Order: sequence, then structure tokens, then C-alpha cells
Amino acid sequence: MKALKFLAVTACAATALALTGCSTGGGDATSAIGAPGATDISGTVTFWHAYSADSPEVATLDDVLIPKFEKMYPDVTVKSVPVPYDDLHQKLITAVAGDQLPDLVRADIGWVPELADLGVLAPLSTDMPDFQDLADQMYPGTLATNLWKGTYYGLPLDTNTRVMLYNQKALDAAGVTAPTTVDELFAIAPKLKAAGSYAFADNGASGWNVLPWIWSAGGDLTDPDVTKASGYINSPESVAGVQELVDLHANGYLPDIILGDSGGLATSDGLADGTYATILDGPWMYPIFASQFPDFELSATQVPAGAGGSISVVGGEDIVLTQSSENKAAAAEFLRFLVSEEAQLEMAKVGQMSVLSSLGSKLTDINAYYAPFVEQLATARPRPVTPAWSEINSILENEIRAAMRGEKSVQEALDSVATQSDALLAKFN
Repeated sequence: MKALKFLAVTACAATALALTGCSTGGGDATSAIGAPGATDISGTVTFWHAYSADSPEVATLDDVLIPKFEKMYPDVTVKSVPVPYDDLHQKLITAVAGDQLPDLVRADIGWVPELADLGVLAPLSTDMPDFQDLADQMYPGTLATNLWKGTYYGLPLDTNTRVMLYNQKALDAAGVTAPTTVDELFAIAPKLKAAGSYAFADNGASGWNVLPWIWSAGGDLTDPDVTKASGYINSPESVAGVQELVDLHANGYLPDIILGDSGGLATSDGLADGTYATILDGPWMYPIFASQFPDFELSATQVPAGAGGSISVVGGEDIVLTQSSENKAAAAEFLRFLVSEEAQLEMAKVGQMSVLSSLGSKLTDINAYYAPFVEQLATARPRPVTPAWSEINSILENEIRAAMRGEKSVQEALDSVATQSDALLAKFN
């Protein structure tokens, strides 16, 4: 998932949001959020989102969910505005500058702290009377993507995580079974190499790719309050987690695509033909494999456990309410509806994993392949929630790749990440 920066113009013209603390002003004169179940709400609620205009998600939103909501609240009209992902970023930049944001936005989880720091989001944990009741129903790691400086500025809308996907035929050919721990992965790697398969493959070294290794080794990237990285990303535990990837690569068990080199076999292609025995990826891969490789039977298990357990990374989108909304009561009611069991199950039918932790068995009734992801979400964590994340993420990837190429030791690389990250985090604390 990308964590793109917003540019706040007007008083903060051309200054990256990730480097500012300026605000376009709040919605002091706008309507209050109000208690759930209000019967006197009316008006139009504008909802910007990046569901593809011709996707089943948009069809479910426009043809199923919005009509149900409008039947419940006949005086409310919901205006659904689909915008391509990259265009939504630019559209939000322009809207922030002109104080013309919509009532609700389905935001990438990386955007929430940036928008919150700009001051354009309603603080739901203080302004929404039933916030805690809703929050208690959600996966902790997914909920945490909305936390900025002690306040929650949104709620999860859909979620995902990465698990280990594997090719059973490749494992059988090497006479091994799917690894449940990192030690087991290293134990089977030589046999897989001898049989013509890489033990593991991934296509990047960003936080999305490497944080499961760091966390599962007992490490972390920052302190819990996301104020510093020194002592965390360069701790012995974090170094050990990255060293595992470096060792896999050095021994020929991990292909060069992790370095970003062009021309390598994509993880999906390599897993399907047995070139790669295992990868980490998300639930969207099941329909992709079913379409592209109908004869391939995809198997899954949890992220290999280390000293810190089996911990993966949270993805997905959040829903946020803007401070400038002039119809917060109706907007909040539609927000509540979108995170309700009814709406979450409808979206699960078209591939959007629910954020409600109680729906695990109902999700697997819809799609059996959700099962390993539901299990992994119980311990999955968010990438550091900070407007500085986009820059930190680039630094992390570049330094880890330097270590893989043998240009630095892992300790030297992560010491560099720590120093550079501390400087970036200090701008927001």
C-alpha cells in the first residue's frame, strides 16, 4: 500500500504535508456528529472512494448498500464518487487547498495520519459518542491505523494482511512440508534448492515486505508512540529478522527480485510453476490464481514464526469524516452503516475482508480462503502510523537492499535507518 504525501497549499503552499503541521481550519460551525440511530437526519452525504468504477465493489456499494441505507433514512441522499486511486490523491490535495472536501473519504491507511496532522479530519474518538463501542468490535492492528497523537481520526472500513502461500507440489518434490517457523524454512531451503525451487520469494524490501520478518523475530521499527526509531529498528531482534532475509538471499534461497531488479519472474508466476516454493501475499491472490492458473491449487499457512511469534502486516482502507462536513450527523450514520455487520458481509462477497473480528466464521462461509487471513489478522500490526512513513519506508527499503547486495552489514544498514528516521519523526513530535 502506498503512503503518498499531500500538499497543503494556501498558507502552506508547496510544502509536503508530511513535513507540516499547518491546518486549513476546522469545521467549528458545522453540524455535530450526534448519537447513533437518529431519526431526524436529512440532506446529502458525499462519499469519495477509490473502488474501481466498473468493479463489483462499486456495484455492491451503489446498487445494494446505498439503497438500503436510503430506505432506512429516506431524507438522506448518499452521493457515491468513485475516483481512481492515484487521482483520488490529487483530488484530495486540491480539495484540502480549497476547503472543498467531501463528508466522507475511504482513505488508504497511510493517508490518515497525514490528513489528521493537517487538521482536516474529525476526531472520532472524542466527537463520536459510540466510537468505543464500534472500535471494540475491530481487529486491534487494523484499528490502530487511525491513531494519531492519542486520538482516532477514522475507523477501519476493509482490511487485509499477508500470509504464507505455497506450492504443495514443489514441497512434495523436495520431500518437505510447509514451514511453520523460520527455523523450519531454513531447514527445508537446501532441499528445495536441490529440487529446483527457491525456498521463498518476495518482490520488494519495503515495510510491507520486511516488517513481518522483523516483528516475528521480536523486533520493531519505532517505539509504541512512534517518536523514535533508534533502539528499535536497529535492535538485536530487528537486526536478526532482517539478517534472515539477507541469509536466504546470500545462500541462493531467495531470488533477486527482492532487490527490485527488472526481468525477474513475478511471485505469482513463480509460485504457480514451482520456481518459488513460498511467498507472502494477500487474499486477492486467490481470484488472481483462479483466473490465471486454473489448474494450480494454492495453499496457505501463517507467516513463519520466530522469537516474537507469527506476526504479519495490516493493509486496507479506513473511513474518515472531514471537519468541514456540514452534515456530520448523516455522514456519521452512513459511516456506522458501512462498518455494520450487514454492510461488511455484503462487501466480503466481492472480496473485501471485514474489519469486524467477530465475523471470522461468516467470512469463511463466504470464501473459504479467508480462513488463514482471519487467523493472521488476530496478531497483525500496522506500519508506523505517522506522516513521515512514506519517507521512512523508502529509506528502509534502500538500506535493506544495500545490505543484501553486501554493501553494508545489516547492523550498519539499520543504524542508518534509525538515524534518518529519528530526524523525520522529530518533525511531528
